[in-house]
Amino acid sequence: MNDFVPAAARRARVRAPELVGKGGWLNTGGKDYGLADLRGRIVILDFWTFCCVNCLHVLDELRELEERHRDTVVIIGVHSPKFVHEAEHGAVVDAVERYGVAHPVLDDPELATWKQYAVRAWPTLVVIDPEGYVVAQHAGEGHAHAIAKLVEELEAEHGAKGTLHRGEGPYVAPEPVATDLRFPGKALLLPSGNFLVSDTTRHQLVELAADGESVVRRIGSGERGFGPEAFSEPQGLALLDENTVVVADTVNHALRAVDLASGAVSTLAGTGRQWWQGTPTSGPALEVDLSSPWDVAVFGGKVWIAMAGVHQLWTYDPQARTVEVAAGTTNEGLVDGPGADAWFAQPSGLAATEERLWVADSETSSLRYVDTDGNVHTAVGTGLFDFGHRDGAAEQALFQHPLGVTALPDGSVAVSDTYNHALRRFDPATGQVTTLATDLREPSDAVLAGESGEIVVVESARHRLTRLRLPEEAVRVESVAHRTQRAATEVAGGRLELDVIFQAPAGQKLDIRYGPSTRLLVSATPPELLASGDGAGTDLARELVLDPRVTEGVLHVSAMAASCDDDPANEYPACHVHQQDWGVPVRVAEGGAVRLPLVLAGMDEQQA
Repeated sequence: MNDFVPAAARRARVRAPELVGKGGWLNTGGKDYGLADLRGRIVILDFWTFCCVNCLHVLDELRELEERHRDTVVIIGVHSPKFVHEAEHGAVVDAVERYGVAHPVLDDPELATWKQYAVRAWPTLVVIDPEGYVVAQHAGEGHAHAIAKLVEELEAEHGAKGTLHRGEGPYVAPEPVATDLRFPGKALLLPSGNFLVSDTTRHQLVELAADGESVVRRIGSGERGFGPEAFSEPQGLALLDENTVVVADTVNHALRAVDLASGAVSTLAGTGRQWWQGTPTSGPALEVDLSSPWDVAVFGGKVWIAMAGVHQLWTYDPQARTVEVAAGTTNEGLVDGPGADAWFAQPSGLAATEERLWVADSETSSLRYVDTDGNVHTAVGTGLFDFGHRDGAAEQALFQHPLGVTALPDGSVAVSDTYNHALRRFDPATGQVTTLATDLREPSDAVLAGESGEIVVVESARHRLTRLRLPEEAVRVESVAHRTQRAATEVAGGRLELDVIFQAPAGQKLDIRYGPSTRLLVSATPPELLASGDGAGTDLARELVLDPRVTEGVLHVSAMAASCDDDPANEYPACHVHQQDWGVPVRVAEGGAVRLPLVLAGMDEQQA
């Protein structure tokens, strides 16, 4: 049974396991650290992986906390890979710079520390007190306020005990590198023949001459911000008319417009705040929150938005100046059908033709498309856990976390197969997938170079545009297939108690003013794994029944809880939404667990 434990109650304390990672430490000036070196400080472990947009949201949520409590709090990023590419140390080094991570990072390619802390999802935050005990765990997004309150409590408690040691933390900033571009995201061919590139890490747009190398001008201040001359990690670009470019200003959760003649920047959609469950999904564009728009494309007279942060596609109507959801439910996965019923998983690349809007759906390593009736189809890909580099018939072909898609003149599409470092091609006429080029470095987009028959690839991790001639024959590559490697939880067949733990932060209570403040959605892959217990409800505890004839699979659990300040004198209390999606691999075995606890916020008292 799920209990809502007041934060004022005595906190359970569990001795924190040691920090171990075969890849070593980053952002420490070459020094390795153990928990003993951090004694006296409040330590927040951020279990993340760089493919995960929710992890990127948490990085941004933590920035203010990190700055405000710099002399008492040490944030340690524990990088725990999902994809094979993310286990490469060089890729982690790149990601730490790409996303402006300003704290030490432990590279844990074998998930050693992940397993020691019994982490089940990206992102997960673990709070360790100055004496080395775990005092809280939070999965998903929206916990920065709760953690800030807990930090204040710990500062007061351990300051009084004399166990809090203030001072400089272990973070050592890396030396900056001089290049014209730094981890560029997307590119656009302008009417002039020049290229416009989103210089993501430097928070700018850069116009390059037709050679793809010479800098013509920079647009934006280069400092992270949300003003008339500022972007925050911009990504997708689309030409709205001959003089206007629409920009997916990703970390500002906004669509911006750039006047090509003057370079002036304005806002088309978004408030600068991140969208949360329960906030509007349509309306005047400047009044509706967005969530990590990653790419944009003009299709059917509207600007379509790959809303990576909520696993949906939205549209912006430039005439009515409104936005609305076009496809996706916010559930993460691969489900086709009418737009309102479809599931996506971090859509990150768009390309439009007259009849189809192509979608690079990165977390399912798939190529999808939307037809003119708004129905969603999958051309290549099988789901969240299968990926690799395999050519051939579409039904068995594999990508690895593609971020870009480009329509080609012959009706086929080029896929920027990011984690395979390759440019791939899918031909709808033959249903075949081939490889056009390899030995790229994290290609994130590609654009046709006019009438030259060439394609210009954004090599994000080489900080450049690379010009290729489309080959007449495919490149031969050795096929390789992978599955996400996470240890399966052994569970008993039959009844399984699912218990999502949520403890309201200090000074808050569940928000029940407008009905239930919690939500739980459960499904399974394959669906036959669940004999009963699937579907949506408001109770965070649920009895599942597993079919013992299905020996393994994945339980998909999505939970949300809303809490508000508990002050009767405050007519308008501040409220916070906490939410997370889990994909829990399970194996049905005799003697397996009969209870599956998932911590959304707090501690599982039955395991403490």
